[in-house]
Parts: sequence; structure tokens; C-alpha cells
Amino acid sequence: MAGLSHAAPIEVRDALGRSVVLPAAPQRLVTIFASNTELVTSLGLADRIVGVEEYTRFPPEVMDKPRVGGRLGFSVDAVVAQRPDLVIVTPARQAANQLVDPMTRIGVPVIVLLSRSVGEVLDNIRLIGRATGVPDRGEALAQSLQARLDAVAQQVAQRTAPRMVMITGRVGNGMLLVARADTYTGEAMRMAGGRFAIAGRGAVAQVSPEAILASDPDVLLFAGTKAALDDLVQLPGWRDMRAVRDKRAVTVSRSEFLIPGPRTIDGIENLAKWLGSVEVRP
Repeated sequence: MAGLSHAAPIEVRDALGRSVVLPAAPQRLVTIFASNTELVTSLGLADRIVGVEEYTRFPPEVMDKPRVGGRLGFSVDAVVAQRPDLVIVTPARQAANQLVDPMTRIGVPVIVLLSRSVGEVLDNIRLIGRATGVPDRGEALAQSLQARLDAVAQQVAQRTAPRMVMITGRVGNGMLLVARADTYTGEAMRMAGGRFAIAGRGAVAQVSPEAILASDPDVLLFAGTKAALDDLVQLPGWRDMRAVRDKRAVTVSRSEFLIPGPRTIDGIENLAKWLGSVEVRP
């Protein structure tokens, strides 16, 4: 097949430190989670994908691919039925636990990816490029995305960094989910020129509405629809928040900030551009 760089076995090391050996560049890929599907398709390899997770929504060319599981679990039988020569998975919703050992026992290679930082997202692109036999393509894409990040860094270097909160969801108990600093989403926010209004570390976490109101951020970001944001800021206390009062409460794309892939760089650029267009008075 045109574009393959390896006829010999390919060996890579995944996020768990596992050595994964592929006899040849894989031609039948099952990608578990939207992020991994996007990494593969960004390298122009959508035609090699033979199975995806139930909730995959992008890109359009994979929407007719067989589904192999979702929020209720992942079916080993459904994966095996697609005759994959590589499964790419992330350890979320027990996917890795459900698939790595069974696939390994029957001889299907599995690569486990993590996306704990924007840099790791770029490294994943390189890793998938090597694993699929197109290392030059992976390196070129990663370098082009890094160049865009470098350009953003120059743009925001002289700005005052506004204090920001990004709400990523609402929980039934009244709590809110917010992006935390030590995640790739948090790093993307900083790269776009912001800093965190709520201190603390950890994965995406629940906080009370009172904690967000008390932080009184300069900018309130909402990963969702405008209607959902409008509904939230109509609640008592929210209209007096600095960001709401000064019309700096805005929506951001969930696909750009909550799915670690090439579109994350789009999100960083878009947020940096918007922050440069508004006046923030700390």
C-alpha cells in the first residue's frame, strides 16, 4: 500500500510502558474513544478503521463504521468480529481493563494511549504514525501543530492573563464539573493566555456553584451550548459575577477542549483570538 514506510515488524512503547510489536503496518484498526479515532483519521488513515466506539461522532467518514461498545462496556466479541490487527484504546470507563488482556491472549496487538497534556497529544500522533507505518506523516503533523502553538505563545506572551473557569458539565446533585489545571484541557486554557481562578489540582472535578461564584473569574467558559450557558447564568448570584456582568461568559467547543486531538489546537487558537479581542480589567 502506498505510504507504508515499514515492511519489517514495528515496535512501539505505549502509555503504560508496554512494548507492542506489530508484524507489519496494521491495515484493520479498531479505535476506542473519539480521541483515538480522530488521531488516526488526522493521519489520513480513516480507510483502515474497521470499528469504533458507540459515541463516536467525528469525522463523517467513520460514521458508518461498526460499533463495538460504549458507556455500558466494550464487547470483545464485537471487536474480534472486525478482524483487527491493532486496537487503540484509552483507559477510561474500564475500556483498557476489558480489552487489553483478552486481545493480548488471542494475539491482537493493543496500544494504550493517555492524553495528560497537550504535548502528550502531539506525542500520540507521532506514536500512531510509527505504529501504522507512516512515521513521517505523524512527525510532520505533530510539527505543524507545534508550530501553531508556538505562534499562539508569541501572541499571548505580552498580555495580562485573565483568571478563568471552564465549566464542562452539570451534575444532578447541583454540583458543576470544571476543568482543572493539571489536565490537557487546563494546559490548553493556559496556552490560550489564561490562568486559573480556582486553585487546586486533580482531574476534571466537581465543585459547588458557590465556589465558582466566590472565585469571581474574569472569564467564564462553558463547554456546551449557549442555551445551557444562558440557563446557568440566570440562576441567583450568577448575574453579579464579573464575567457575566462584563459579557465575558462564553461557550467553547467541547470537541476542541474535551477530546484530545488535533482540534485541541483549533480550540487554543480560537480562545486566544477571542481573549485578544476583549478588554479584561483585573
